[in-house]
Amino acid sequence: MTDKTRYSDEELQEFKELILEKLDKAQKEYESLRAALIGADGNDTADTSPTFKVLEEGANTLGKEEAGRLAERQRKFIQHLQAALVRIENGTYGICRQTGRLIPKERLRAVPHTTLCIDAKQ
Repeated sequence: MTDKTRYSDEELQEFKELILEKLDKAQKEYESLRAALIGADGNDTADTSPTFKVLEEGANTLGKEEAGRLAERQRKFIQHLQAALVRIENGTYGICRQTGRLIPKERLRAVPHTTLCIDAKQ
């Protein structure tokens, strides 16, 4: 029995559907975070009381910084998922870039954008 060197087209299609699902969800979350960054300036008519303005501005700044970090992380995740789709199209998806062996399906289902098997990752 010979070891497989790549996943079949049917298997790649299964992974493609999984990645497209994750990509859609990630893009929606990213847009939500971006909207929070853009619209969270607090300059509406409800913001007229100066009593706690300094504290609120500090909290808003921290909230924007956190949303910015989360948005950047989400953007990188989206890029990794898009790169995985490219690997599916060129037939190299699921092949460990360090060992050249197939990455187990269980790992790909858990982390569909991975390029390393567990042995190489460790």
